[in-house]
Amino acid sequence: MLYQAYEMHRTWLNGASAWASITAEFLSNPRYPAGYLGIGPAAASALEVFAHAAQSRGKPAFGIETVTVGGRERPITETAAYTRPFGDLRRFVRQGLPADAPRVLIVAPMSGHYATLLRGTVERMVENAEVFITDWADARSVPTSEGTFDLDDYIDYLIEFLAFIGPDTHVLAVCQPSVPALAATAVMNADKHPARPATLTMMGGPIDTRCSPTSVNDLAMERPIAWFRHNVIATVPAQYPGAGRRVYPGFLQLAGFMSMNLGNHLMSHYEMFKHLTAGDEASADAMKAFYEEYRSVCDMTAEFYLQTVEEVFQKHSLPNGTFTHRGKPVDLGAIHDTAILAVEGERDDISGIGQTKAALDLATGLGKGKKAYLLAEGAGHYGIFNGSRWREKVAPVVEKFIARHGAGRLRAAA
Repeated sequence: MLYQAYEMHRTWLNGASAWASITAEFLSNPRYPAGYLGIGPAAASALEVFAHAAQSRGKPAFGIETVTVGGRERPITETAAYTRPFGDLRRFVRQGLPADAPRVLIVAPMSGHYATLLRGTVERMVENAEVFITDWADARSVPTSEGTFDLDDYIDYLIEFLAFIGPDTHVLAVCQPSVPALAATAVMNADKHPARPATLTMMGGPIDTRCSPTSVNDLAMERPIAWFRHNVIATVPAQYPGAGRRVYPGFLQLAGFMSMNLGNHLMSHYEMFKHLTAGDEASADAMKAFYEEYRSVCDMTAEFYLQTVEEVFQKHSLPNGTFTHRGKPVDLGAIHDTAILAVEGERDDISGIGQTKAALDLATGLGKGKKAYLLAEGAGHYGIFNGSRWREKVAPVVEKFIARHGAGRLRAAA
């Protein structure tokens, strides 16, 4: 009944959002007398903020049309390079990219948000590389006839994607997928797979959540896995293609993230109200753009969510050496050929300092010359892969690491 109750609430909010938007336009009309008394603009701004917060959102588009390289705008071509039931591989290439430019696979989180949350990551990396990104499907849109999708399947997908892209690919895993990306790297190194990654960069990933545990880690440890199975797993309603599939709903994940910093989110919406009242549309639009992405959520399959909670956050299987893939132990010591870079944010409240760095110690078979670490000063979780700190401080380090350990060379077009 959880999903059905949410759908009823969402339907009501959609109607309320529409009426608020219409009323806001009416109150903003210069012919409305109250506008000259200051009542109209204030009320219109408040209603516009409510309408924006309450409206439903679908899957956003990446919308990356051009990037500026060497002072010139370069068009971007986006294509679906490879398609699978639970996720596609999207490819981004800019005009004038050198033939020997590196290939980068960005592994997006399957954590309630769409891959477009990494739009800024793609936009920066596509300046100097051929970029692929995992575009995971909303579980409620995948028919039950396609079967299940768990952590083993996630690893299989990464191996399949890398095999499709080819040798000397560089992997950039953001947050949650650091665990399956590291596992896939170990499996491919152990098998001497020809498409094993040249480098693996992990950013804010929960490799060992016992290091500087955050409130997210504490929540996962406070309750047994049975509690999560009985309280946060729901069934997709009949109106969706994935009707009958058991999922962890995206709206629950969003509620959790919002509650972690509720005061900040309330202040952001108050600032949006003040910008609208003052006629500062540019500042208001910037905030709207952020929340358009932040509030666009999707469902995860129940089996993937529960397995991740249990293996990553409760059993700490990877650092304990008990993590398996298809029943076989994953040996991180088998990583000999893939260079590893761990990136952490100084103010990350999702993955604490040391959680990602732990991978460097766990990769016992890798030489020191193939290991690197970056602590991004002043950066929170979002800031290590989006925004000015990512573009100006983190990305250049990632690019230099790729250039040092890959056959492809980073250089701007002439």
